[in-house]
Amino acid sequence: LGPKDAHYSGGLVAGAKILEFFGDAATALCLRETRGLNEGLFRAYESVDFLRPVYAGDTIEATARITRIGNTSRTMEFSAYKTGQRRALIAKAKGTVVISPDKPARRR
Repeated sequence: LGPKDAHYSGGLVAGAKILEFFGDAATALCLRETRGLNEGLFRAYESVDFLRPVYAGDTIEATARITRIGNTSRTMEFSAYKTGQRRALIAKAKGTVVISPDKPARRR
């Protein structure tokens, strides 16, 4: 994260930046799962937990996995970590992405 990502004093980064990473991870999963046919649309978060502060200069890794597949939805779990010498969980969330019914989705 760069200086432009710092939103608060002391170089603190807003939690919204982590949610942006979760959205990007959801898009990547949807594209992989539908073989590039559908990027999905984020519908809602069931829960979001910010566990540690994030500062400009931190390196972040976000992960996502599909936990449930519906006809037009995908439920996902997300985690974000500070990377480096001391890898630390900084946030986790659960959310639902909708796959547009006019674009085919592959079932597992």
